[in-house]
Amino acid sequence: MISIFVDSDVIIDLLAKREHYLEAARLLSIIREKKVQAYTTPIVLSNVDYIVAKYGNRDKSKKAIRILRKYIGILSVGEATVDSALESSFADFEDALQYYAAEIREIDFIVTRNEKDYRKGKIRILNAQQLVDICATGEDMDA
Repeated sequence: MISIFVDSDVIIDLLAKREHYLEAARLLSIIREKKVQAYTTPIVLSNVDYIVAKYGNRDKSKKAIRILRKYIGILSVGEATVDSALESSFADFEDALQYYAAEIREIDFIVTRNEKDYRKGKIRILNAQQLVDICATGEDMDA
């Protein structure tokens, strides 16, 4: 089974019902159906909670994250991840942390709308709809 890293923008799209909500909801369906193995980091969950709580409701945010945790695993952000991020050419340190957490775990795809900030890496970047389309067509998903 392929593994994906789900970035904060996709999760926020889902929880805040932003412009790309439908694509994010379709992605969650694929994750729930166990067509892919999904992961994120504590940093992403912290960012999601901050944004959703700021513009919505803290209790709603915590409840939504608890539900997501049933389907999405958590990647470690340890010393090796931090050191790799510090030595990388990524412009954004936070994106570098996410990327190297995914790389250390040998994640196949990063699912984000923030493609430009992950271009420095070797992991293939997709948006939610691209991953949904790949799963729907049965396209070869080898990275």
